Amino acid sequence: MLVPKKVKFRKWQTMRKNPAKVGTASRGATISFGSYALKALQGMRIRSNQVEAARKVLSRASGKTGKIWIRIFPDMPYTQKPAEVKLGKGKGDLAGYVAAVKPGTILFEIDGVTEAIAREGLRKAGTKLPLKTKIISR
Repeated sequence: MLVPKKVKFRKWQTMRKNPAKVGTASRGATISFGSYALKALQGMRIRSNQVEAARKVLSRASGKTGKIWIRIFPDMPYTQKPAEVKLGKGKGDLAGYVAAVKPGTILFEIDGVTEAIAREGLRKAGTKLPLKTKIISR
């Protein structure tokens, strides 16, 4: 799974509750590396294990000839309290890392495979993510 090598602060503040209300992405909204890409249509927080599951599907689909680029990185920590713990007593322990994604952000890019293989791999990778996605080409 993707995690930062070093973090300055172990726990962050939550920021805005609904990333969908922030607006569309201006950075990372165009295809830069590959020929086909998976684009986010909703704003959401994607956990590192979800990114890893989508990456595994894409790497299986692309085989040895394909090249994959992951355009998001989960660097924002989220906390979680244990089950059946009463309120109060401070903030919960670190549970993992998420990537805050805005609508229009390119999530994955792929190149070196045929269009049919790329579209099928990106479609399968999109099912592993908790948001609506769209396959685009250069």
